[in-house]
Amino acid sequence: MTVKKKEKKSNRNREKKVPVIKIGTHRKIVFALWLVLIVSVSFGVYKNFTAIDRHTLHEKEVIERHLFDTNKIENFVREFAFVYYSWSNTQESIDTRTVEASQYLTKDLQDLNVDVVRQDIPTSSTVTDVKIWNIEQVGTNNFTVLYSVDQTVTEGETSVGCTSAYMVTVHMDDNGNMVITQNPTVSGLPIKSGYEPKAVESDGTVDAATIKEVTEFLETFFKLYPAATEKELTYYVTGNALKPVNVDYLFSELINPVFTKDGKRVRVFVSVKYLDQRTKAAQISQFELILEKDNNWKIVG
Repeated sequence: MTVKKKEKKSNRNREKKVPVIKIGTHRKIVFALWLVLIVSVSFGVYKNFTAIDRHTLHEKEVIERHLFDTNKIENFVREFAFVYYSWSNTQESIDTRTVEASQYLTKDLQDLNVDVVRQDIPTSSTVTDVKIWNIEQVGTNNFTVLYSVDQTVTEGETSVGCTSAYMVTVHMDDNGNMVITQNPTVSGLPIKSGYEPKAVESDGTVDAATIKEVTEFLETFFKLYPAATEKELTYYVTGNALKPVNVDYLFSELINPVFTKDGKRVRVFVSVKYLDQRTKAAQISQFELILEKDNNWKIVG
């Protein structure tokens, strides 16, 4: 009896320890976990795409360029220069110059230039040419102008030619009216550059027979070219590679022709010497030509 009671008691204890699954509670937890997962993934995807957008989006600054007609400014400064640098040593001439210059200068600059030219100076000046070299806009309505003046200065019986460069500032109002606000200030002009282009050299790709043929063709062509009509050029030239020039030139020679291969074509760099029948001086023209042979040689470019 005792053994049976213990077995029954043990069986009851085991029955009490059997886990009970609460289905409703677990469904809520699982749903919450899935919701958190979906939200996390969605937020990660959103951040990823917005980060890409920030890196791939580039701002572009559009600069509009407006062409400005500088003819008015050029003419204004040119006319001023003819007045300002011309005088004779008489009071009448000096007074006339002062009045005319006042049409271009501010009141302060008129006062500044009162004694620039006096009656007691021994020279007179005539302007032969004025060149405008550069106009640069400074701010909204102001322009700096670089120009040169060619003068003939006479003292007694001696006349000397000279060229000088100056810079002024011109103010243009909204109505297009102008006034010089900076007095002519000595300046410099562009000088010769030391640049030398690389000399064109033959690369040996054109054989001697072809060189001979092309040379003979070019000599024939350039003898006829100065006086050739458009119809006559069609026998030697394709399209608009060379246009009629209609000048009175006498062919002299080809100078240092250089031949290179250009696919099936031949490229020629050549100087052509002519005698100008009007001036009797030599005239040397330089050409870069592309020639092609079908039945005969033709200039195609």
